Amino acid sequence: MGTQIVVGAGPIGSGVARALLTRGEDVVVVTRSGGGPEGVRKVAMDAADAVALTKLAAGAEAIYNCANPPYNRWTTDWPPLAAAMLAAAADSGALLVIASNLYGYGPVETVMTPDLPLAAQYPKGQVRADMWRDALAAHQAGRVRAVEVRGSDYVGPGAESHLDRAFPALLAGKKIRVLGDPDAQHSWTHTEDMAATLVAVAGRSDAWGQPWHAPCAAVRSQREALADAAEVAGVPTTRVSALPGWQLRLAGLFNPVIRELPDVSYQVERTFVYDDSRTIAELGLAATPWPEVLRRSLVAAGTGIG
Repeated sequence: MGTQIVVGAGPIGSGVARALLTRGEDVVVVTRSGGGPEGVRKVAMDAADAVALTKLAAGAEAIYNCANPPYNRWTTDWPPLAAAMLAAAADSGALLVIASNLYGYGPVETVMTPDLPLAAQYPKGQVRADMWRDALAAHQAGRVRAVEVRGSDYVGPGAESHLDRAFPALLAGKKIRVLGDPDAQHSWTHTEDMAATLVAVAGRSDAWGQPWHAPCAAVRSQREALADAAEVAGVPTTRVSALPGWQLRLAGLFNPVIRELPDVSYQVERTFVYDDSRTIAELGLAATPWPEVLRRSLVAAGTGIG
C-alpha cells in the first residue's frame, strides 16, 4: 500500500491516522512540532512550505488536510497552507482529502445540504469556501483529484467546542453560561465520525470531486446537549443561561480568539442544522450513538467518567 500523508495531529488528523494504521497503511503525520499518534512516521515541517511538502508527498496515495491554524489567524494562515497542499497533490498525483466545516455556507434559513451554495460574506467563511473552490476547479481541470468532508462543532475525544468546555462546570454543579441562544437547535459532529468519513471518501473514487457531510451525532440545543451529558455522567442537570453580550465584547478586548466570534455568532444564536442523509445512503456510514459520543467526550476530558 502507498503512503498516506496526514497534515495535522489534532482530533481529526490523529483519528484519520489511527484509522489508516488499522488498515496497515504507511502513515506520515506532518506537524510543526513533529507530534502525532503512536505508530505513524512523524515529520516536523511547516506544511505551508510547498517545496518541502511536495518533496515529502512524492509517491504518496493521499494527502489529508486536517490542519487547524489558530482561530484568529485563519485568513492569514489558511491560504498558503491550502495552496501548498494543492500544489503537492498536483505534483505527486496524490488524492487531496479536505477536512472542512459549515462556515462556507454563511447564515442560511434552511437545513444545510452539501449542494448548498457557498455564500459566506465574512472572512472566515470566505476563506473556507475559497479553499474548496480552488480544489474543485483543479479537480475539474484534471490537475488533481480532490474531495471534501464538512462537519459542525465537534464533540468527542480531543474536541474543544463550547460544549466540551462546559463539562467541568456541569460536573461541579455550577451554573453554565453559553454563547448565543441556549435553546437554538444545533448539529454536533463526533470527532471519530468525521475521521471515519474522511477515510471512507478517500477510498471511493465515485465520491471524489464533491463535498460530503459527516454523519450528524445529534441535533440538540446547548441546553439539551448539556442535560444529556448530565444524564450520561449521572449528575443533576445544572442551570444554563446565555452569556450577556457585553461580557463577550469585553473579553474580546483582551482575547483575539473571542474577538473573532461576532462574525460567526449566527451559528449559536439560531437554528444551525445540517443534512447527512446522502452520506448515510451512498457511503453506508452512520453516526456513533449520541450517549456514547458524550461518554467518550467526558472520558477524554478527564472527568472521571468510566
